Amino acid sequence: MHRQNVGARAVHRQQEGERIRNSASLAQKFPELKALTVNLAYYNSDRVTKSTQFKYTVNLNNARSVFCFDCLNKECVRGDFDLSEELTNAVAAHRTTAAGEMSCQGWLSKDTIDTVHCHNILRYKLSLDYK
Repeated sequence: MHRQNVGARAVHRQQEGERIRNSASLAQKFPELKALTVNLAYYNSDRVTKSTQFKYTVNLNNARSVFCFDCLNKECVRGDFDLSEELTNAVAAHRTTAAGEMSCQGWLSKDTIDTVHCHNILRYKLSLDYK
């Protein structure tokens, strides 16, 4: 019988996926929210080199209230960017925009667990519209 070796990154991805799937939709958690647009820009840890940028309009009925985005470092272990608190605070204060920067606190790779953090950067802007 073949037994698959599951790494720390895969375990983390599975756990995060379950946490996200088990959360309420954004429409359920924030019934006063009419629309949400997200602008994301990913940077390497040097804070200068932009690796990718995108903008999208969130489907509030399908998107989950655990509002996370993957770290783009494919070797990163236990990283990612969780904007759940930032979104919750923005809605609670009825703000129309929320912007900031987060540093990935995951490990750079499986070989650097407990020694070297990833520190990739996510710069975000949330644009919110209310009913």
